[in-house]
Order: sequence, then C-alpha cells, then structure tokens
Amino acid sequence: MAHPASHAHTDAPTHAEPHSHRHDHEQDHSHGHRHGSDGVAEGAMARVLDLDAELFGGYLTAVTGRLAGLAGGGVTHIVDLGAGTGTGTFALLERFPGARVTAVDSSPAMLAGLERTAQAKGLGSRVSTLEADAGSGLPGITGADLVWASASLHHLDDPAAALDGIRAALRPGGLLAVAEMDGMPRFLPDAVVPDRPGLEERCRHALSALHADQVPHLGADWGALLTAAGLTVEAEHTEDLELRAPLPPAAGEYAHLVLGRVRDALDGRLDPADRSALDAVLNGGALDVRHRDDLTVRSTRWTWTARRPTDRP
Repeated sequence: MAHPASHAHTDAPTHAEPHSHRHDHEQDHSHGHRHGSDGVAEGAMARVLDLDAELFGGYLTAVTGRLAGLAGGGVTHIVDLGAGTGTGTFALLERFPGARVTAVDSSPAMLAGLERTAQAKGLGSRVSTLEADAGSGLPGITGADLVWASASLHHLDDPAAALDGIRAALRPGGLLAVAEMDGMPRFLPDAVVPDRPGLEERCRHALSALHADQVPHLGADWGALLTAAGLTVEAEHTEDLELRAPLPPAAGEYAHLVLGRVRDALDGRLDPADRSALDAVLNGGALDVRHRDDLTVRSTRWTWTARRPTDRP
C-alpha cells in the first residue's frame, strides 16, 4: 500500500478526536473533531460525521466485513476509539450481533448524543461510553476483542505511547483496526468559479501548510507504527471512493459543511481572490455547492488491521 504521507495533510471528518489535542482543524471527526465550547461548531461537526457515513455507507460495510473475517467468532467486546456520533459503533454492532461496544471519546456532548441514538435504536444495553484521553490509556478496559480507531489516532501527541495502551487493552489475539483518509474529500470541478481554476487544490495546499505543525502524525505510516508497538499487521487496504451525479441531496450539504469549515480554518491564509471564490460556492447564490449538478465526492481511505500476538505478555 502506498505510504499515506505522500498525500495532502488535511484532517478527516469521520470520527472524533480521541483526546485533548484540540487545535482548530478545519473539519476534525471523521469521523474524528473540533471539541470545544462552541456547541454550534460541534453540532455541525456531528452532522458532517453522519453525512459521511450516509454517503459512504458501502465502504463501512465492506471494512467491517473484512474485520469479521479476520476476527472469526467469539467477538464480544469492541472498543470504538474516537466514537463521535457513533457511526462506527452502530456499524460494528450490526456486524457483530453478539458483541457490546464501549464508545470512547473526549467530548461529553458527542457521547451523550451517541447514548441517545443507541436508546432510540433499541441498542442501549449493548453500548457503554467512556470519556477518556486515549493518549493516556484506556482506564478500565481490558480483554477487548477488537479496537476500532477511525480518523482518530493521528490526533495523538505520542502515537507510540497510545498504541502501547491500546495493545494492553486488547486480549492476546485481539485486533486493532486503524482507518484514515486523505484529508478533506474533493468536491469541486476545476473551473467551479470560472476565473479561479484550481481553487480546491490550492485550499488543500494551504491546509497542508497549516497542519504541518499542528497534526504531525496526519499521513503517518501506521503499518510501521503498529509493528513497532508489538502488533502484527495482517491486512492493509486502500480504497478510492467516488460518487458522481446524480448525487443524493446529502452530498451538497456535506460539501457545504466541509468547505465552510475549510474557509474558517484558512481565514487570513488564502489569496483574497481565492477567498472570494470560496465564498461564492458557499453563499447561497448560483454557484453554491448545494445547488450544483456537477459535484463529485472523492475520498481516498486506508485501513490497517493488526493483531496482538498471543505469545507476548
């Protein structure tokens, strides 16, 4: 699999930020996020996560299917690290009907929303939550059969220490699945604003510069890090996802929310003409992404699955 570090360093919207490393990323929840006192921003991030899961549900189904094949039978305890709104939690509960999930996140608001959703789905008895800083360990969790970490580990200040803690939380023979993505999805045609071709790529370049110091482990070689942590990498996958017209209405909303967060993150960092062009695709006018029929939604996603050896203390 290609080394992800060769791709643009932008944050992911799929899962929640697993600890207190809370730089103001443009869309950190993935799934994961921007966990601050701004409830409006957190609510928007939750919506991004749910839209991502809606648009790319087939990807999540495929990933959990591969995990089930590697895990075999007997999966009873799963940990969703950086659980966010619970898109991973509920996909895993469906895939492993005999399992319960501990959803871990640093945001009490995200966890409260996840608990409400679990109750509404009739799954409350199979879900527990843990507000924790994954960079400092997973208190009270031992013997887990599977840990799922989607777009969350790159937030950690010390991935090696965190992976040691995750390994300790796994039972011998248990699996860790790490999912990451190539920054923000791509949406725009090259000439989305006629006199500013290449707008989206320039935004991605500016985000790379912004995050070079803030998120140094974004785009890391997780295969090497997992091996260094004493885990055995058993599978790696790269998937290039692309949705084309006719797109569901959710795609326009998703593009609008993601690009709006990009605009906020790059305030003062874009050429004024590019800032105006970005405003034009967000301001409700004729060029607004919510009204266009020429959008695509493209995203590259990687997964690594590693096992805790049975012969290591």
